[in-house]
Amino acid sequence: MKSLVVLLGPTAVGKTDLSLSLAEMLGSPIINCDSRQLFADLRIGTASPTPEQMQRVKHYFVGTLKLDDYYNAAQYEADVLQLTHELFQTHDTLLMSGGSMMYIDAVCRGIDDIPTISEEIRTAVKERLATEGLEPLAEELRTLDPAYYDIVDKKNVRRVVHALEVCLMSGRPYSEFRTNTHKERPFQIIKIGLNRPREELFARINARVDQMMNDGLMDEVQNLIPFRHCNALNTVGYKELFRVIDGEWPLEMAVERIKKNTRVYAKKQLTWFQHDEQIAWFHPDDISQIKEHINRKIHESILE
Repeated sequence: MKSLVVLLGPTAVGKTDLSLSLAEMLGSPIINCDSRQLFADLRIGTASPTPEQMQRVKHYFVGTLKLDDYYNAAQYEADVLQLTHELFQTHDTLLMSGGSMMYIDAVCRGIDDIPTISEEIRTAVKERLATEGLEPLAEELRTLDPAYYDIVDKKNVRRVVHALEVCLMSGRPYSEFRTNTHKERPFQIIKIGLNRPREELFARINARVDQMMNDGLMDEVQNLIPFRHCNALNTVGYKELFRVIDGEWPLEMAVERIKKNTRVYAKKQLTWFQHDEQIAWFHPDDISQIKEHINRKIHESILE
């Protein structure tokens, strides 16, 4: 049986370096599973692979989108399944690496068949959000889908807007599409989770933010001002620095907020991943044990 190795873990834990080593061991390209690294203009703030790293190992789904492109987990699922179908013609094992929880689940478990939203509805809802604010949209969602309204975070713009778009597009409650059905895949999935002691992980996050600033993150953000309305820029590291540009925060405060918000995101990732009993957890330095685990799982699938 073919195998897909999924290397996952919180931001800044050390996935990139290990993914290169594992890809070389497996003779595989790297299928990126960081939703923000798909955008070509978000290079520094997303810690995208360097040109040298991408030359060392071929990467897919890095820098493939423009900032105003619409893309979601369902599209990613379809694109990755098509790619794996093609690559498995010449590879027995493939490597996917990243930390975007919903994108990983979309590939490994499948995602509900949510209808594609038309550009007309998306534009109309976006204009209403800009002029009316979130609360009237949430109230309309309450009318169209009271079941989902009862459980959704009413302050989460993306979730409220998406649910309302689906209701308007389909004429049915969004909750009817949320079946959470686990889809079978024609390949084995081997999940490797990376983690570090919290103090160690947080120190790495803080150091990486400082490195991003030294690498020119502020210049990157300034160049993106014409696109700041795009959802892709509602991302830690970018939204804080826009507040510096707007004169709301001093730079030092924004940098500390980026560090704090990144630490919060890392904890959110770990909470999500820890519900998945299929993940085998390792410290990133345990390279030999990780490789042994992968080889054993691949061997066991061959014997079955």
